[in-house]
Amino acid sequence: MIEQSFESGQPVNKKIKRIVEALLFAAEQPMTVTQLQAVFPQLAMPEKVVIEAALEALCTDYKNQAIALHKVASGYRFQVKTDMAPWVARLFAEKPPKYSRALLETIAIIAYQQPVTRGDIEDIRGVSVSSNMLNTLLDREWIKVVAHKEAPGRPALYATTAQFLDYFNLESLAAMPPLQELQALALEGEMEI
Repeated sequence: MIEQSFESGQPVNKKIKRIVEALLFAAEQPMTVTQLQAVFPQLAMPEKVVIEAALEALCTDYKNQAIALHKVASGYRFQVKTDMAPWVARLFAEKPPKYSRALLETIAIIAYQQPVTRGDIEDIRGVSVSSNMLNTLLDREWIKVVAHKEAPGRPALYATTAQFLDYFNLESLAAMPPLQELQALALEGEMEI
């Protein structure tokens, strides 16, 4: 029931690996190691390193498959690989949402400059930011109010959330492309920011 993990050298319990695989397939949201561990009965609860070894082994198992185990900000999840996305998209009648340039600029400013106030966003964009846009981002749970600035009116300070990172398939803010790269692409006309 034990196999050797290639990367860490940690032994992999095949039964734990199968349970973790089933849990991740059944879960509606990404799951952390702690959440996976909590599913086990108290007396049979494996150590976190055992679950981490199972996750590592699953990553290796799915390396050459159409789906992969991917770590995002709020945990691990199975997802379709990018090259298979056009085929899978045909299953769904709904078109993916289109985001306005203003919304994308606003979320980019929040992501790269956080925490920021609405006034900060308006200063950077050079135009006013509608309440509807911020409400849309709050409703999607891509941003949240993290504090209030010590200034007249005590404006809200906005920052991104784990749901934002999950949606854009990022493990952390550090995984975002450097702002200079995005600006260079915009200057070359390859991308609008």
